[in-house]
Amino acid sequence: MKVPLLDLYAQYQQIKPEMDRAVAEVFESQRFILGPAVEACEQAIAQYSQCTHACGVSSGTDALLIALMAENIGPGDEVITTPYTFFSTAGSIARVGARPVFVDIDPITFNLRPDAVAAAVTGKTRAIMVVHLFGLMADMDPIMAIANEKDLLVIEDAAQAIGSEYNGRRAGSIGAYGCFSFFPSKNLGGAGDGGMVTVRDEARAEKLKTLRNHGMKPKYYNKMIGGNFRLDALQAAVINVKQPHLDEWSEGRKRNAIRYDRLFAEAGLSPDKIRTPWHPDAPGNAPAPEAASDRPGVAYRHIFNQYCIRASDREGLKKHLQERGVGTEVYYPVPLHLQECFKPLGYGKGDFPESERAAAETLALPIYPELTDEQAAYVVESIAEALPPDRS
Repeated sequence: MKVPLLDLYAQYQQIKPEMDRAVAEVFESQRFILGPAVEACEQAIAQYSQCTHACGVSSGTDALLIALMAENIGPGDEVITTPYTFFSTAGSIARVGARPVFVDIDPITFNLRPDAVAAAVTGKTRAIMVVHLFGLMADMDPIMAIANEKDLLVIEDAAQAIGSEYNGRRAGSIGAYGCFSFFPSKNLGGAGDGGMVTVRDEARAEKLKTLRNHGMKPKYYNKMIGGNFRLDALQAAVINVKQPHLDEWSEGRKRNAIRYDRLFAEAGLSPDKIRTPWHPDAPGNAPAPEAASDRPGVAYRHIFNQYCIRASDREGLKKHLQERGVGTEVYYPVPLHLQECFKPLGYGKGDFPESERAAAETLALPIYPELTDEQAAYVVESIAEALPPDRS
């Protein structure tokens, strides 16, 4: 059996007539840059993310970059973030000339530890760039408390988390900026690159829309130095078709996660060989993230952009699954503090042990909503074959 890591064609087949019609309408209009399709997309994403405004941009990376630019963050400034994330998180900070300051992650959620954030604040700190990794939001209340106490900006890197929730609040609606990606593999993916920035402040929204178009307002009159960060109409049309299906697809991913949990439990694999991810409906093979603190529980909605297991022999398991026709991916093999381009920051191996451990152990399994019972069973059977269960 072949089980791809992601099957976008199966999704496309569900919505092909709508998609073909929406793309044809853009060609008929010949409005390819910004325009009504982009405006409709901005309104839909803002409303969905519990925000009042949104600005369509060219990618999730550019969403982070333009948020930093809008706040004039640059040389001499520090931005606290995680080393266990995709490169664009810290890359965008470095691109504006600021210094990424890394702090370690919670081993259960893979997200920033609030106590580590608090300890990293200095007189140069301007912002905290929080990542909601794999579709699970970070522990936002204590992070926002730190930001409010220290007068810091919070930027949510919600590239993998559209529709996820923390105590009923959507990703992208808590910090000053929410930054989303429409990369095709996301729960809400386009047909190429695209992104969105959500805000609740009208002045910030206007500045973002000026910056994304070379700082021009009106045309050819440049108020500031911006960039070419515009979301094109074809990508917006694709997102407009897909967005009404998003909750259904995210619930499908959740059902698949719960099914994986059950299948792994039935397979009898011990936690020292494989550990499934924590989520609100998990059977309990890992403690809940709030169990490590004295605070009351937090209500999460996990949207499962990824379902990442931990395995002590990750590379051996990945090779075995590849031979069995099961697609997997490593997110992410090298934590950012150990990337060559960040050597000048002065970090070294052992500085962030939980991030390094996650980079060495995690493996993403197929979780797309169209995954069948037979495919999921085959994935777990293949893992059990590589990691025989304990029968003692």
